[in-house]
Amino acid sequence: MSLQKKLALSTIFIMMLLCFAFVSQKPTRILYKEHLKKEEIVNRVTSLVRVENENLNDNELRTIAKIVYDESLKKKLDYRLVLAIMKVESNFRYSAISRKGARGLLQVKPSLAKYIAHDVGVHWKDDTTLDEPEKNIKIGVHVFSKLVEDFDSINMALHAYHVGPTKLKEIVAEKKIPQKRYLNLVLNEYDRNKSILPPP
Repeated sequence: MSLQKKLALSTIFIMMLLCFAFVSQKPTRILYKEHLKKEEIVNRVTSLVRVENENLNDNELRTIAKIVYDESLKKKLDYRLVLAIMKVESNFRYSAISRKGARGLLQVKPSLAKYIAHDVGVHWKDDTTLDEPEKNIKIGVHVFSKLVEDFDSINMALHAYHVGPTKLKEIVAEKKIPQKRYLNLVLNEYDRNKSILPPP
């Protein structure tokens, strides 16, 4: 093989190595940027929730912030909307229990939660399972994401989250307009979150 051919092959080989090195570095840089973005969002959400609920310690605040962000991302929801629902539903109190028995941060009914817990990787013990922030958020975000799919609308999904999907279908079938108080509370909170928190 001539010297010219050897040089040409060597050059091609070096170029391929450089291309491979560049391509293999790109995912690492992207992952690092995503990690920084997540950390910034978690820190900002932690600060926001701390202002709303001073009774939570730093560990609890960061756990809530991380799970809200991760679960929302997984279900293709804006974490700022999930935070808005949480604020309206429980004012960030993980021990909240409604008159109708809904529990926790996202006020999920145990009768519904126990049937879907396994689907979202939550071990169901009893109703107090919903008092644990991580489990409550996983189940609540899953429920809301399914409502968004079923009703094909954030507004209608919020109505359904508030009154229940069966009740909402009855209201619509009777050609009535759902009450907007809950919807407006959540959307106002969502607008506020969008003005102070970075996009997902």
